Amino acid sequence: MSEKHYFRFSNSVLIAPLAAVLLIWIVFWVELRFRVNFNALGIEPRTFSGLKGVVLSPFIHGSLAHLYNNTIPLAILLASLFYFYREIALKVLVWGILISGLITWAIGRPSFHIGASGVIYLLASFIFFKGIFTKYYRLVALSMMVVFIYGSLLWYIFPVKDEISWEGHLGGFIAGIILAFFMKAKIPIGKKFDWEREDFDEENDAFLQQFDEDGNFIESQPKKEDSDTLKITYHIKREAEEGE
Repeated sequence: MSEKHYFRFSNSVLIAPLAAVLLIWIVFWVELRFRVNFNALGIEPRTFSGLKGVVLSPFIHGSLAHLYNNTIPLAILLASLFYFYREIALKVLVWGILISGLITWAIGRPSFHIGASGVIYLLASFIFFKGIFTKYYRLVALSMMVVFIYGSLLWYIFPVKDEISWEGHLGGFIAGIILAFFMKAKIPIGKKFDWEREDFDEENDAFLQQFDEDGNFIESQPKKEDSDTLKITYHIKREAEEGE
């Protein structure tokens, strides 16, 4: 099948990032409008009640700056995921949120861990490593683009700032690697040249026959007719019909 079957625009490329962005902004608006605080719904490590944050924490943000910083990369990476990996995109998102959330719950500091940044690290990690594992040129190019744009995010999987949940970032990063390795994705079969095929016959290849054993080009000479060959030319003439 052609690349168009695997990589093509669909409604999910727009709907998924738009729905995610609208949802996190609506939750933040509800907090401001009704003067409530949903931070307690985040991940509280190693507590039974804190497990609910595994699912709920990506939708909760502590400030407008926190929300804004997560909005653009979340939209871009989700669109990329649903465009290039549309058949497994939803599975990657659901399993990624669960795995990254559980890792954060297991290793996190005693605090409420909130925000969609863990999902961002999940998506960036999955897209990068999946492209490298597939070795398909378009997906490798996408991996390089992710590194170029979001490579600086790597620093924040380490405890560089106390107010940042590096545990959530690390959880998303690890979840992305796990899913990139185990989640199977259909990709186009790259075109092969004749010399890349297993049944390629070097001796009968017209191009290779133009070179000698040392790799030197052999100039082909036009075939000369044998001068000793007798050439006979026949001329056929019909006899005139009677009465002409």
